[in-house]
Amino acid sequence: MTGPESEGLQLRRAVCPGSFDPITNGHLDIIARASKLYDVVHVAVMINKSKQGLFTVEERMDLIRRVTAEYDNVVVESHHGLLVDFCKERGIPAIVKGLRAVSDFDYELQMAQMNNGLTGVETLFVPTNPTYSFLSSSLVKEVAAWGGDVSHLLPPIVHEALAARLREK
Repeated sequence: MTGPESEGLQLRRAVCPGSFDPITNGHLDIIARASKLYDVVHVAVMINKSKQGLFTVEERMDLIRRVTAEYDNVVVESHHGLLVDFCKERGIPAIVKGLRAVSDFDYELQMAQMNNGLTGVETLFVPTNPTYSFLSSSLVKEVAAWGGDVSHLLPPIVHEALAARLREK
């Protein structure tokens, strides 16, 4: 092994969690920014069996891998269970979350405090680029389902996949 870990240095790791159904330009912006701050960024597609996604977990992971291919320090994985367990299993000390509005902060602060209380994992909040401050996967899917143009809100390959999926329905 070569590089920092072989020299006794520990890599700085963080996770960007979400459902990513589908990944948006807002998600991608947070991942790109985290990739500049950390040696390894794990993108965790969190699995909620009680929710039926538009895309399968495998399809979401594939789309994320494709749109993050330019970042050689991004690893895409899935996880069913607590995010802190994902972090503990991989030695990840930090969660990076984008905040769109004050309403996000209330919920995310509670989650951050719970996660820290459970395992000591820290949460770093990154303010969302104002261009994406209104953006959510749910809103994108709803607008697209009604025929609205969401092409500027998604990476092109994700937009193509979304359009194809909606044509199937």
